[in-house]
Amino acid sequence: MPSILIVDDESGIRQSLQGALEDEGYKAAVAQSGEECLEMLRKRSFDVILLDIWLTGIDGLETLQKIKEMDSGPEVIMISGHGTIETAVRATKFGAFDFLEKPLSLEKTLILIKNAIDTRRLRQENVDLKRQLQSKSVIVGDSIPMKALRQQIMLMAPTNGRVLIYGESGTGKELVAHAIHAQSLRQDALFVELNCAAIPEDLIESELFGHVKASFPGATGDKEGKFQKAHGGTLFLDEVGDMSLKTQSKVLRTLDEQRFTPVGSEEAVTVDARLIASTNKDLEEEISKGNFREDLFYRLNVIPFYVPPLRERKEDIPLLARHFLKEFSLAYGRRPREIVDDAIETLMRYSWPGNVRELRNVIERIVIMNPTTSRFDRKHLPPLVYRDGSRRAAGTEFSTLHQARAAYERDYILKKLDENHGNVSRTAEVLGLERSHLYRKMKTLGIAAKE
Repeated sequence: MPSILIVDDESGIRQSLQGALEDEGYKAAVAQSGEECLEMLRKRSFDVILLDIWLTGIDGLETLQKIKEMDSGPEVIMISGHGTIETAVRATKFGAFDFLEKPLSLEKTLILIKNAIDTRRLRQENVDLKRQLQSKSVIVGDSIPMKALRQQIMLMAPTNGRVLIYGESGTGKELVAHAIHAQSLRQDALFVELNCAAIPEDLIESELFGHVKASFPGATGDKEGKFQKAHGGTLFLDEVGDMSLKTQSKVLRTLDEQRFTPVGSEEAVTVDARLIASTNKDLEEEISKGNFREDLFYRLNVIPFYVPPLRERKEDIPLLARHFLKEFSLAYGRRPREIVDDAIETLMRYSWPGNVRELRNVIERIVIMNPTTSRFDRKHLPPLVYRDGSRRAAGTEFSTLHQARAAYERDYILKKLDENHGNVSRTAEVLGLERSHLYRKMKTLGIAAKE
């Protein structure tokens, strides 16, 4: 329920407005001075303030200025019994949402309050959206390659140079693209992305350049393409190496001419979008195979970036794991969690073929699957991770069937203990073993009861 604060030194106006607003379903509070208004704002928040200009003590305009110095302050509608155009202009310059003259029209007051609430909600949504976008552009890691990558982004992001980002799947190429946009001169405009590998070949031109109604079967209306949506901002083409030669040709022409023609249209559209592309392929090899245009490669490869795989920067794994743990604990409404050293050591021994994306998925999984656990250790990790880590720690694959069987039994028992929250009796029942037999098996395999 929206909350309104009425600030006026006339008690009759305060009481009548408070009653009328409460009848309309608002929570209404009152203050008789600017000082009282500011004191109330320090204790609680309001959506809208109805603020009289002529007050004893500090006047309404000075109060308005102090309100606008606050973070995420309310919208302010100024009220005056004998206002002038000059006063209204000054109030607007100081940040007032609108201006009402006494005697107040209840209908007009209610309309302005509704509009002010809608404006504040949109403003807050915009702030939240920017905060989310900023979180997408945070590059975590203190390894030398990641420090160099951040330095490179800082140097070239403010330019309009085209960027080609290389790296294996899951290394964070999209994150780098977001970071470049967030530090560019286009940061207040849109960041538009298209995964070239995920769009069927017969639809990718429509996705990129848009189309007009009836230009092909299923085109029931006009559609704006990604290039047009990114006008003034950034267009990110993810996995550009999967784009067909026909589409590559049209993208090349668009980059050269800074304009394109939507599918089925005869009217060209001018566009100004910074292009960032990424690929997990060796484009020079794709060129030699005839799968990628050499001239497009040189247009895209103005500023090349390389995002190293996680196995080449394992010192970043502890930071990344704790970063994702905090992220998912907040996302799922869980209390702060901790990941202990033995789990970190196991994570660092794993090869991470899926790179940072795989690590992120592993952390999300253990947060979801262990809602009451505050400390995550090795047993909470998926079997694939600690089994691979154990083999690598030993420095070799299993040399005998007995070793392989013992390792599998250990992993399986740990998994079942985890599923049963460490309860040995329940685990023994699930495994079809006597409790004493399971204890002996655990001792033989080196599993402590606490595991």
